[in-house]
Amino acid sequence: MKILVTGFDPFGDDKINPAIEAVKRLPDEIAGAQIVKLEIPTKFNVSADVVKDAIAKEKPDYVLSIGQAGGRFELTPERVAINLDDGRIQDNAGYQPLNHTIHGDGENAYFTQLPIKAMAKAIREAGVPSAVSNTAGTYVCNHIFYQVQYMRDKMFPDIKAGFMHIPFLPEQVVTRPETPALSLDDDVLGITAAIKAIVSRDGKGDIETIEGKDGSVAKFENQTSPL
Repeated sequence: MKILVTGFDPFGDDKINPAIEAVKRLPDEIAGAQIVKLEIPTKFNVSADVVKDAIAKEKPDYVLSIGQAGGRFELTPERVAINLDDGRIQDNAGYQPLNHTIHGDGENAYFTQLPIKAMAKAIREAGVPSAVSNTAGTYVCNHIFYQVQYMRDKMFPDIKAGFMHIPFLPEQVVTRPETPALSLDDDVLGITAAIKAIVSRDGKGDIETIEGKDGSVAKFENQTSPL
């Protein structure tokens, strides 16, 4: 099995992006799966082409994209990508789409093929906070999530793909009082656990519920929207 894992470069006023920093530190093999790491630009009109070229070259079984969600304190596997670009800020090319449809011939939304509940459970069992998210925002993170799903729909039907947001790093919140952060070590630990869940659930689908340690069912859902 081969898994392509992508991470964005820094954007906005930040000089670092935990997404690519964590991706670069992943092992080359996780649970027997080959891990291919790819840095992608935080640019609406470029990021998809970079990922498309990598999919065509590497022919992965899975694509897991990682992005930063400042304000969240958990690793959040995303459930759904929407057909909309609406940037709160400009991307790294100075482009700021507003109420822009990504693909006129695409679905209004695509659901991930990743086992997001199993991923969240595995991350929590590794000692890292996690929750399933139902909103990937409308910035470049949702854009690449949607674009890869569109590619799957139109060009690469055999891949399974999805997206996961991760919080700020501690050094990013020095001037952001009361903003949650997570260490890079925890990011790597959590992403690794998520990938192990992807491998273990291959061909089995997702789990139905996530149970707490006391046997109660936890919702594990984060509604906070990133950019």
